[in-house]
Amino acid sequence: MGESRQSYLVAAASAVSLLRHPAVAAAWDKPSALMEFSVAGLAGHVAHQLVRVGDVLAPNGEVQEPIPLIEHFSRSPWVQAGLDHESNLSVRRGGEAAAAAGSAVLTERAQALLELQSAALPAEPADRVVYLPWTGWSLRLDDFLLTRLVELVVHSDDLAASVGVDTPELPTSVIDPAVELLARLAVHRHGATAVIRTLSRAERAPATISAF
Repeated sequence: MGESRQSYLVAAASAVSLLRHPAVAAAWDKPSALMEFSVAGLAGHVAHQLVRVGDVLAPNGEVQEPIPLIEHFSRSPWVQAGLDHESNLSVRRGGEAAAAAGSAVLTERAQALLELQSAALPAEPADRVVYLPWTGWSLRLDDFLLTRLVELVVHSDDLAASVGVDTPELPTSVIDPAVELLARLAVHRHGATAVIRTLSRAERAPATISAF
């Protein structure tokens, strides 16, 4: 199995373990560290990353030339949209809907998806292309898994901060590709000079180099 697939599965297993933490269930109805998200909604959003992978692995009859990974983010309206944009409202509604059955059910469903994907991903062809019906374009499977890995890493940190537990420690096989993609996106969005200054010259650094 390719490194990207194994790295995704490690990130997903860590996220499911965090969802199972008693502190998450205890804070279920409280506000999260993210504006407009409850802890339940944020937990639902974390779990939904596994749902997305399951959705694209299922054959859907669509065959398209995959687009580059950076173009995927450039085309996505939620990247630069405000909190009240329909794309971001949809993300929050989706998280709340996924969590509606409660913490235990959400975690059970996520665990089941993790087990299915752990068995399925090694058998997928190295050049597998998947169609993303919610976007209308295709990506290489390994590129799509990298997008989910970043979501899992970033939002696991959000969820841990929301419920007062330590952010899960992840191996370099997960952290390195997440940091690399976030850096590439930051350069694409703000330019190389802004990123270099932020990392090396605090006195000339811009206010933000957020990738999203």
